[in-house]
Formats: sequence, structure tokens, C-alpha cells
Amino acid sequence: MTGSQAPQTFRLAYVPGVTPAKWVRIWNERYPDTPLELLSVTAAEAPGLLREGGADAGFVRLPVDRTFFSAIPLYTETTVVVVPKDHAVAAVEEVTAEDLADEVLFHPLDDVIGWDRPPGQPGFERPATTADAVELVAANVGLLVVPQSLARLHHRKDLTYRTLVDAPQSGIALSWPEEATTDLVEDFIGVVRGRTVNSTRGRTAPQAQAPEQPRRKRPEAASQRRKPAPAKKAAPGRRGKPRRKS
Repeated sequence: MTGSQAPQTFRLAYVPGVTPAKWVRIWNERYPDTPLELLSVTAAEAPGLLREGGADAGFVRLPVDRTFFSAIPLYTETTVVVVPKDHAVAAVEEVTAEDLADEVLFHPLDDVIGWDRPPGQPGFERPATTADAVELVAANVGLLVVPQSLARLHHRKDLTYRTLVDAPQSGIALSWPEEATTDLVEDFIGVVRGRTVNSTRGRTAPQAQAPEQPRRKRPEAASQRRKPAPAKKAAPGRRGKPRRKS
């Protein structure tokens, strides 16, 4: 690589709630010559960014368009309800949708649960973002249902959350355009799947040439290797028996 050539960069998008630090650390240890660029995008923006080539791959929320994207599902999140710490729900470990029937629940425009509307009573408005909805919960005017990672992301000291056992759940996947499965994408798939450096799956590392073996001397021909046998001595002539005198 000459001084005028910049190293190739792997661009990784991720949606709110996903923490890619573990995979980034492994990538940096394994491929120190290939920088990894992190791109934080909303769940709604992620598919468009990948379609337009703005990122090589991304951690996205399911579902995705499987006619265009490849996807490796990674995990499914627990769904929780965010409430003020002094709310009655905070006194239990988990609740059902029926338990929230009389509560006001906000349904932000960037909702990732995927339902038509949450249980309970609709809020007086649909907040633009989950962050805006959290502010309304803190104002004690309603509750909010989100994946657990988003409840942690928007944590406040005056709020808590409890598991909502019978709500839809949101899944996270590694996704990329199927027709753009590059060597770098294959490398990152290996990182996410926990493959070792020497794994035979994915991109194969260049094989090192075996050192040239010294040539062995050709064995001499048998006729050259054997010493000539000594000449046989002629057998002595047979002596006749002496005649008896008559």
C-alpha cells in the first residue's frame, strides 16, 4: 500500500438499543489494518442507508425485506413498560396487557414493537420519538411500552420498568444487501458468529507457500552401486585313479 492509498474501511450501522462494543473490539484486534466506522441511525433509517450503500452492514430491528437483504437473527428482546417509580406497577415484577387496561399508554411515531396500538387507553398525542414519550412518562401523564434496551437507553432516576409478559417482542439481526456480500462483510459475519481466526468458513486467508525442500540425490543405479563380484576360480581337473599293476 502506497502512502496515497487510504486503508479500506468497514462501515457498520446500528440502531438505538444495540451495543456493538464487543464486536468492534474483536474486529479491531483481528483486523487492525481495516478501520471500522460506526454509524448510529434510527430503526426507520437503517434499511434505506443499507440500500443506498451508505453502510456495509448493520444491526437492525426485524423484520427486514428478505427479497433484498440477508439477515442473521441474533436475539429477541424482552418487552417492558416504563413507569414512574411511585406507580403501582413498580411494586410487581411483571404485568400483563390486561393489567394496563385502564392506563394511558403512549405510542411514539418511532415505535419498534410493531403493533397497531399499545394496550390501555391511547395518549392525547403520538410523541415524535421514544425520547419524547419518556419525558411524558416522567411528567406522570402516561406509560410507555418499549424493548428493554430502549428502556435502559433512556434511563432516568425517577423512572423504572417492568416486564410486559404478553406483548409482541422486537428482534435484532445483522443485515446487509444480499448482492453486496463483500469479503469485509464475510469477515464481520465471522466475528459476530464467534468464528476463530483459523476457521475454514467465510473468507479464507491466503495460504502461505511451503518452503522449498532440498532436492535429494538420485540413488545410483544398482549396477553402479554394486561392487563387481570377484572372478570365480576355475575348478581343479578331476584326477583319475591310479591303475593297478596286473
